[in-house]
Amino acid sequence: MTLPSLIRGRVVRDPIRYHTLRADIVSARIAMTVERYLTRAILVSAVIGVGIAVIAALIIGQPALLKQTGGTLSSQVIPLEFPATLAGFPVQLLMQAVAILISFLLGAVIAYSLALRYPSLVKKNRATRINLSLHTAVAYMYAMRRGGAQLLVIFRSISDNAKIYGEVALEFRQMVRDADIFGYDVITAIHHLMETTPSIKMKEFLEDMVSVVESGGDLTTFLSGRVRLYQEDARFEQRQFLNFLGMIAESYVSLFVAGPLFLIIIMVVMGMMGGAAIFQMNLVAYALLPIGSGVFIVLIDLVTPADEISERFTTARVLKEYRDVRIEKKDGDEKFFAKLAHYDRVRNIRQFIRHPMDSFVKDYHRTLYATLPVAIVYLTIVMLNAPSMRNLELFIDVVDDQIFICLLIVLIPYGLFYELWRRKVRGIEGVIPDFLERMAGINQVGLTIAQAISILVNTNLGLLSYEIKRIKRDMDWGANFTDALVRFEQRVSTPLIARTVTLVTKANEMSGTIGDVLTIASSDARTVETLKRERLAEMFIYTAIVYLSFFVFLFVVAVLTNQFLTMFDKINATNLPATGALAGLKNLSTQVFERLMYHTCLVQALFSGIIAGQMGESSIASGVKHSCLMIAIALITFNFVI
Repeated sequence: MTLPSLIRGRVVRDPIRYHTLRADIVSARIAMTVERYLTRAILVSAVIGVGIAVIAALIIGQPALLKQTGGTLSSQVIPLEFPATLAGFPVQLLMQAVAILISFLLGAVIAYSLALRYPSLVKKNRATRINLSLHTAVAYMYAMRRGGAQLLVIFRSISDNAKIYGEVALEFRQMVRDADIFGYDVITAIHHLMETTPSIKMKEFLEDMVSVVESGGDLTTFLSGRVRLYQEDARFEQRQFLNFLGMIAESYVSLFVAGPLFLIIIMVVMGMMGGAAIFQMNLVAYALLPIGSGVFIVLIDLVTPADEISERFTTARVLKEYRDVRIEKKDGDEKFFAKLAHYDRVRNIRQFIRHPMDSFVKDYHRTLYATLPVAIVYLTIVMLNAPSMRNLELFIDVVDDQIFICLLIVLIPYGLFYELWRRKVRGIEGVIPDFLERMAGINQVGLTIAQAISILVNTNLGLLSYEIKRIKRDMDWGANFTDALVRFEQRVSTPLIARTVTLVTKANEMSGTIGDVLTIASSDARTVETLKRERLAEMFIYTAIVYLSFFVFLFVVAVLTNQFLTMFDKINATNLPATGALAGLKNLSTQVFERLMYHTCLVQALFSGIIAGQMGESSIASGVKHSCLMIAIALITFNFVI
């Protein structure tokens, strides 16, 4: 009997036991059955258990570790005296096998327990994301409903904009699926979503909306009221999110800044007395800090609402109104099209030569095309001119600085142009509410949207003024208002502008008088901007704590290196006792300790900067500037100050 059939039989015999897991899988939108999920969880847990057992076998079998600890493994782990009758029995080998088996079982059990908890974690994460973005989706529903759209049409339109409305669009997609594939009516599809959605806030919204529809109430008025209500609730939701984020920040500082600092001090003292301090410091510097910090980065990314560049998919339509008209292709126009293509290529090259920085500001990822080859060439030259591998510590001492210099060569331009792009986007997003309010006022007095754009061309709206002129120029050249706004969205391409453009264009398609919709859109944009400013203000203290913690970490390590370890080089090892507390000073390698503490500071600088950017500005790219600054400070401190 196969493993899936065994699991299926167990689930069928005891369905109540797996009821919660089934509900979590459905709410998390994990596309698999309970039986398949359990099968995959068991297989993955077994693989992880085998991996941990292999690591345990490698650690146990290290002769260098046994030599440093001063005895056999049995005498160190279980200090028991075995009877003389077991003198010929391989006790040590048996204990190693038992330790490997225990490692396998422990790793597999922990991995399986985490796999069972994973759907509930995803469910809670989705609920938070839904609550934080529900007000923008309800504003879009209000705009469409005010234009006369039916509920199913509204749900289908939101589900088609998943890149803009995120988890809310994925939830509404469930209703569209139930209606289109399973044949449910709208009310039944809403009831089904109410049973499976992880967000209590969305469930209450759907319940109230169903009550309004079934009682014959005014759905437009209901949606208008809920937009304003949810915009106020968004602040409370963000307050809860920031409190949770603050707890993560404090946990990171305690576990992976203060914790490694205490461990380093203890291990330096242990190195004086002998033992495996160097091996343990290697684990801290090259395993504990990177893996632990990586876990925190993933955790913050999971709980943080996505703030990535949005995408819009456009379709090209082939006009076939005159199918009976014969089309004749004439030769001789190819050279003109070739000239147009050549002109486009030359124009882009000329524009790049005239304004090279603008190209990198528009797309900061282009810096990698220039910096990565430079860093690779530089590192290759360093490796070719590095000293012989016979002296490993000398080789590491020369190469480690150059590796982080190469990293700075890549990261500094990336972080610089990202900040320039971010400042430009923030400048545009900051005046979007005023832009929408002025458009609403002009539209409410009876003028069209196109006329409103013509009037706003002469107003001062900061960085947005240039974009308004481009929108007006597109309309003058024959584009309609919707196409001009879509091109504006593609040029800037941020979530706030994508939501605003989608809302305004859909409202304009549904009705010509959209003053109220523009007011709602302005209020929504202002709410989003207010929430961003509040987050920056709240999380600034935690960003400062990360910096202060790093400086304390660097200061303590620098004192240990400059004052404590250098003192050991002056001690005459021949006068030290053979046994006792200071016997380990004879074999103490201060150069290895200095290298390990130096690398610990560099690793700490890299990951602390990334986490500071994630907490403060919800973006790993925002943390690049912090990482570059901290790495530069660590390099200068250890190479020029100490």
